[in-house]
Amino acid sequence: MNSQKMSSKFFRKTRVAAIGMALAIAPMVVKAQDKISLSLDEAIEYALEHNREMENADLAVKEAEQKIWETTAQGLPQIDAAVDYSNFMGAEMSISFMEGQPPMTRKFEPTSNAQLTVGQLIFSGSYLVGLQSAKLYRDLTELQNKKTALDIKAAVINSYYLALMAQRSKEIVGKNLENLRDIYRKTESMVYAGVLDKYDLDQLSVQMAQVEQALKSAERQEEISYNMLRLQLGVNRNIALELTDSLDGIFEDRSDDSWDGSLAENLDLQLMHSQGKMVEKQVELEKMAYLPTVTAFYSHTEKILKPEFDLSPKNVIGLQANIPIFSSGMRRARVNQAKIRLETQRNSMSLLEEQLAIQEKQLIYNLTNAREQYEIQKRNIEVSKAVYENFNRKYEHGMASSLDLTTANNNYLQAESGYINAMLQLLDAETALMKLYNRL
Repeated sequence: MNSQKMSSKFFRKTRVAAIGMALAIAPMVVKAQDKISLSLDEAIEYALEHNREMENADLAVKEAEQKIWETTAQGLPQIDAAVDYSNFMGAEMSISFMEGQPPMTRKFEPTSNAQLTVGQLIFSGSYLVGLQSAKLYRDLTELQNKKTALDIKAAVINSYYLALMAQRSKEIVGKNLENLRDIYRKTESMVYAGVLDKYDLDQLSVQMAQVEQALKSAERQEEISYNMLRLQLGVNRNIALELTDSLDGIFEDRSDDSWDGSLAENLDLQLMHSQGKMVEKQVELEKMAYLPTVTAFYSHTEKILKPEFDLSPKNVIGLQANIPIFSSGMRRARVNQAKIRLETQRNSMSLLEEQLAIQEKQLIYNLTNAREQYEIQKRNIEVSKAVYENFNRKYEHGMASSLDLTTANNNYLQAESGYINAMLQLLDAETALMKLYNRL
């Protein structure tokens, strides 16, 4: 079965892409009769393409890529251009060289300059560590993207299961109602024949009303579960969903290797480890504040409107070194703060490892209980069905009352409901353990 799923993966992706394209070109007002048919695998793939949280996670990765380039560009040549114009509003300057001679008067003429400056970072420890930190941030964002995808997969799987469960529950209640109506018709004939008392018929009438109300409630619950699935898929609430997989089919196709996994693959643990690397770089970054920063520059100035007397050169080239000397302990305090944050992060890492180990044991415990409960409910439904069929034969031959038959019918349907619940709990337990191992 797994090989068949792998062989049809291309066709499922093609189908999901076609559905997405159809929705993209659909009108803004979606008709209620529009419908999407999805298997569980198709629902997961569709959600990974259209879920809003997944879209934001993808955008965060793109933003991290741009952050790397922003940091890298700080160490590449920087070119700036400037144009200025100055008008001194007719101001004059008087200079007298010898006493008794009239002063020399000079009027300030308007000036305009065009300047081109090229700067290049030669050395900066903060730049080197910042570039490494930006790459670590990109890796962290990609891990967060995978974590978001994992959460969406788990949410879609659970919502799909719940929708199928709600659908099955409605079918069980509907089947119960059909059985009660059949018993009611048979009892009604016996009452008219004088074999049974009318009170038996009245009791059945009340039970039928209660089951009819339960059926309406099951229908509303089914719609709620489908709306939850629509939210995970990122589709309009007016679009009808058709789930092509059945609960029984999913249960039969599942693998029994939920136990196989390692906490080393857990994404929360990987995220914490990546965050630890980021904090380590913060310590290095604070230490780099003790080192000098060296830059080179070249400037060319072109006089558009030049004064009569101008001694400034057109071309200037130089080096600039900023050397930290004394900060009254400020840099040391920042380094110590970064070291404290690193120690705190390491403690959080150890705590997370312990929590995940406990969670793993709990999930394995839940899975064991779910499997045992499933086997019990499987046997229970077989016995309850045999008892109901036995009472049905006795009722037809007048050897059992309608109350006995109704009780047997209710017990059988309750056993069927318990069996479906046990099946769902087993699937949920396996999903939770596989999510822990990052194997969804």
